Amino acid sequence: MFAQRFSATRRGARLARRLATHRLDLWHLPYGSPVSDTVTLVVAELAANAVLHGRVPGRDFELRLTYDRTVGVVRVEVSDTHPAHPEPPEPAGHPEVADGGRGLLLVEAVADRWGVTGRTGPGKIVWAECAVRGPLL
Repeated sequence: MFAQRFSATRRGARLARRLATHRLDLWHLPYGSPVSDTVTLVVAELAANAVLHGRVPGRDFELRLTYDRTVGVVRVEVSDTHPAHPEPPEPAGHPEVADGGRGLLLVEAVADRWGVTGRTGPGKIVWAECAVRGPLL
């Protein structure tokens, strides 16, 4: 498992993405592999949402990654302290998607499952699970 708190800034989101990619490589899910690219995209989108929509001044967000080798799943969890839950993504072609709001649409497209749960204390956890399939190289 990997868990770390980041400042709720664009820089924090970028660092979360970079450290997630590094952790995946340490778990033998190498840079540039389909699973690394997928999980990195999910981390990038969820971290960006935590910074843009889940930001509470003076509060950080947390990234937690787990890799269950027995079932072949990487789970991404991003928690923030904002009480609002994200809206389900609008379908492609919807007017709101034209100006933004693509993050959860991308997560829904590339992750095998995703959702939102409560957490101890204020806020929520937005999570996604990505299956590790086939050869990694």
